[in-house]
Amino acid sequence: MNILILGSGGREHTIAWKLKQSPKCSSLFVAPGNSGTAQIANNVPISVTDFKAIKEVVLNNNITMVVVGPEDPLVHGVHDFFLADEALKNVAVIGPQQAAATLEGSKEFAKQFLFRHNIPTAAYQSFDAQTVDKGYEFLETLNPPYVLKADGLAAGKGVVILDDLNEAKAELKSMLVDAKFGQASTKVVIEEFLDGIELSCFVLTDGKNYKILPTAKDYKRIGEGDTGLNTGGMGAISPVPFADEAFLNKVEERIVKPTVAGLQKDNLPYKGFVFIGLIKVSDDPKVIEYNVRLGDPETEVVLPRLKNDLVEVFAAVANQTLDKIDIEIDQRAATTVMLVSGGYPEAYEKGKVITGIETIEDSIVFHAGAQEKDGNIVTSGGRVMAITSYGETYKEAIKKSYQNIEKLHFDKMNYRKDIGFDL
Repeated sequence: MNILILGSGGREHTIAWKLKQSPKCSSLFVAPGNSGTAQIANNVPISVTDFKAIKEVVLNNNITMVVVGPEDPLVHGVHDFFLADEALKNVAVIGPQQAAATLEGSKEFAKQFLFRHNIPTAAYQSFDAQTVDKGYEFLETLNPPYVLKADGLAAGKGVVILDDLNEAKAELKSMLVDAKFGQASTKVVIEEFLDGIELSCFVLTDGKNYKILPTAKDYKRIGEGDTGLNTGGMGAISPVPFADEAFLNKVEERIVKPTVAGLQKDNLPYKGFVFIGLIKVSDDPKVIEYNVRLGDPETEVVLPRLKNDLVEVFAAVANQTLDKIDIEIDQRAATTVMLVSGGYPEAYEKGKVITGIETIEDSIVFHAGAQEKDGNIVTSGGRVMAITSYGETYKEAIKKSYQNIEKLHFDKMNYRKDIGFDL
């Protein structure tokens, strides 16, 4: 089978690494890919939302499966584009259709879905520029901290949590009236703050059946102790030590089952990953958000723990036979630490030469914002590389990741030294 992966980050390198292990994968293409995918697949320099160019690559290379990494092409309807095209309609696309992808494309849509299907989540209201005064009034009814979410896609940076009421009002005005996040914040969802510890639950569904993948916990903020600005993610661990069997049963019964049933009831065609951002409040799980693809850097700890042939699993998703697959999980813990460019998540420089990759032992290096240039691997993004390790415990695994990071270098390299600190 010839397979195309859309995307260029650490998530896509990890998916490529896992698919490449399957004897059923003959040729692997990644668009646009990075320096890591270039070593194991054929990179194709096209945009993930250039559907015409994607069609050409699929037809020219006899591709029969497309795995969609990021949310943008899904929210823009790449799956629907394939289904509507006579030449493409039999190509398996792993990722939901556009209507279902709105679960990530619109925070308000997701909240309405959660309430409609009685899935536990925070109370909320949504506002636009015309109702900004009503938004101020709603903020006054809440206890701090105040949670404001841009309705649309804002590259993981559209959520703001503030302790001061006046700051929250100013932020609401900045989002709605001053268009801080552009189109993404023409609507803003204000939620009650849930106090607890966060984790991610990954579900794979073929639209009828589902399988739950290992849990993971990521670390979003740039600074140690979860301080500073939000990022795309600075590291992750799997499994989550505090998610015991009793808690995971609650997640499945109260959240996963009604989510998959709700997709069917609402006629939201779904073949792909549902990433459920959860918070454990006391002993109860509540949904913070849905994403319609795998998370990054969680992918770098979840897929390495999956023992199954991923091509077989994806084929079962495409054929709606996921119930016939038994998911096998590696019982070891996996951890990953993200190396980022100095200055990230604000302004940073690119083109820094990365050295020491060939000296890594007993860890897996997943490339993210990195490209090959003149025989060197150089930085090309904010999040540069994820260093993943296995261990009998997450502490043992994280120690390996940190030992290997000491062998790597690029100018102004930054990373969090406390991944797993809160466990």
